[in-house]
Amino acid sequence: MSKKPDKPSAYKEYPATDQPITDTLVKNYMPYAMSVIVSRAIPEIDGFKPSHRKLLYTMYKKNLLNGNRTKSANIVGETMKLNPHGDAAIYETMVRLTRGNEALLVPFVDSKGNFGKVYSRDMAYAAARYTEAKLDAVCIELFRDIDCDAVDFVDNYDGSMKEPTLLPTTFPNILASANTGIAVGMASNFCGFNLHETCRTAIECIKNPEHDILSTLPAPDFSTGGEIIFDEAEMRRIYETGRGSFKVRAKWQYVKKENLIEVTSIPYTTTIEAIIDKVAELAKAGKVREISDIRDETDLSGLKLAIDLKRGVDPEKLMAKLMKMTPLMDSFACNFNVLIGGMPRVLGVRALLEEWTAWRTECVRRRVFYDLNKKQEKLHLLKGLSKILLDIDRAIQIIRGTEEDAEVIPNLMIGFGIDDKQAEYIAEIRLRHINKEYILKRVQETEELEKEIGRLKGILESRAKIQGIIIKELEAVIKKYPAPRRCDIIYAHEVEEYDEQDSIEDYPVLLFMTREGYFKKITPASFRMGSEHKLKDGDEVVWQAEATNRTEIIFLTDRQQAYKARLHDFDDCKASALGDFLPQKLGMEDGEAPVFAFLPGDYKSTLVVVFQNGKAARFSVDSFETKTNRRRLTGAYSDKCPAVAFFVAGDEDEITLFSTANRAMTFRVGALDVKATRSTQGVQAMVLRGKNTVTRACRMEEAGLSDNGRYRCRTIPSIGAILRDEDLPDKQLTL
Repeated sequence: MSKKPDKPSAYKEYPATDQPITDTLVKNYMPYAMSVIVSRAIPEIDGFKPSHRKLLYTMYKKNLLNGNRTKSANIVGETMKLNPHGDAAIYETMVRLTRGNEALLVPFVDSKGNFGKVYSRDMAYAAARYTEAKLDAVCIELFRDIDCDAVDFVDNYDGSMKEPTLLPTTFPNILASANTGIAVGMASNFCGFNLHETCRTAIECIKNPEHDILSTLPAPDFSTGGEIIFDEAEMRRIYETGRGSFKVRAKWQYVKKENLIEVTSIPYTTTIEAIIDKVAELAKAGKVREISDIRDETDLSGLKLAIDLKRGVDPEKLMAKLMKMTPLMDSFACNFNVLIGGMPRVLGVRALLEEWTAWRTECVRRRVFYDLNKKQEKLHLLKGLSKILLDIDRAIQIIRGTEEDAEVIPNLMIGFGIDDKQAEYIAEIRLRHINKEYILKRVQETEELEKEIGRLKGILESRAKIQGIIIKELEAVIKKYPAPRRCDIIYAHEVEEYDEQDSIEDYPVLLFMTREGYFKKITPASFRMGSEHKLKDGDEVVWQAEATNRTEIIFLTDRQQAYKARLHDFDDCKASALGDFLPQKLGMEDGEAPVFAFLPGDYKSTLVVVFQNGKAARFSVDSFETKTNRRRLTGAYSDKCPAVAFFVAGDEDEITLFSTANRAMTFRVGALDVKATRSTQGVQAMVLRGKNTVTRACRMEEAGLSDNGRYRCRTIPSIGAILRDEDLPDKQLTL
């Protein structure tokens, strides 16, 4: 028998090892999670994510701060030396920073070409080969100290060049720029703040740590404009904790001549297409009938959404309605999550300004120390130059008398008692500069340098002087870069809340529900014109009531569920129509059917449920009342036994039960205790023997019995009385 060949090495079997799932997550997933948090999604104290920083620094090194624009494709390609992600991701990052996209209050990229719009979902930006860009003028404030050792530099991903860990911004960009990011297990969402208000607040907080921030930074600001609905308590909570939300709504104006509304700015969190889609959806569903047309008229002059109105429409009421039902008013959820020293922290506005001030103080200190070292080095060289002032000829003689080039520096050091750096500086002086005038001018600089060095040392020794420098830089930003506020602030109590009930016409209606689940809402006038119902074969009306169009109604189904609706959700119809099919209208489950309907009114009444096993349950209707707009409630009544009948009844009402044993009993509803829960199984009302069940239950006045007193019982449970011949079901059906 031939021996089987050995398996190829690729199929070599390795012994399985057990490893706790927690160890696997720590080893394999945690490094990825930390990388996303620290190196990708969460901004740092300079207000930038790594992708932003790498792009802007690349543009700075390409001399795009002062030079002409270049193709965006060139910038994207060059950025890949620092950012190993694909060109599409880099270009998308660049698009958001541009002036043309209008995503930022303080754009950092001066753009030319189509970069899309932040308020448009469908307006796509052009490819990188078509657009051009350079750094905006405000980027001077980002890179002013970049070459003065103000921040640390690290190797890029392949170690071929250096890049800054942070950009030394002269203003609190962390607050001035809107920023959002989703990491692993955490997220960050910064709203924008007006540049001037942010700088002014930073100045006041440096001068007075107890400064009331709300007095100089009244509310956020967004590049898309709109109106911020100001709630002081909520805004203070956001400023203190870094978490919370506030509402922003669109700006609009009514053009009476053309009977239309022009929306000129929208909330930052939505798009113009999303608004149009929602309005169209509401119009299709019949919830907004006042609009004849809506269209996007955005052009080079800016955003414009035109809404044509029908005759007689009140624009104020319509816009209040649209604000509530569409993204024309939206909420912005704040989550000021920022990396401080590599650790994510959620900070309020004051804490952010304190962290930025501390970091900026260190940047200024490092810059001053860098300048101090440079000036001290220069002073040291000039002091060496002053030593040869009295004997220039001797210096020339030493240089001429030295045979080897390598001996020039040592000979000068010995001849004048100077160090190697001073000797090197003297040896490099051009021949034309070896005259007393030149050397005297250089020596005179030493006095100015000594004064400047003294000033710089004074700055380093005084925290107040460093803070003074920061304040001057902030004031210069305010003067140099105009930043008018784009969002208006309106107070919450000034906003007219839309009340849906006010816009609904109220009038009397007649309600009918059939056994097959059809529902009709008919006006009395229509019913008088024709009262004969159109029904399916074998169907009949099992419930009817009178109400008004604004009334709430609740439907109970055979699967113990309750569906809440308002009568104005149903269209008026005629008796000659089948009506609305409730399972479809209310979105019931397959095979689910309505069995009862009632009008809860003020939710003060009680509901009685009679079951086949003779039990009756009574509970308050207020158990169906909800604070939110929930349409479906589960567990509407007990599912332990099939229900026979339902009644909205008071203590004095009387209910009659019929059983298969040809017995009947009538009892007062007051005999039933009101239970706390809807799922109660109730108490025994009718005693049943053997396999007998309750077949029917109705109000006493509808029972059609010859002698109601015969069947009335004083207490429950009761076995009831045997039906007389004239009360038997077959007798009741005869003429």
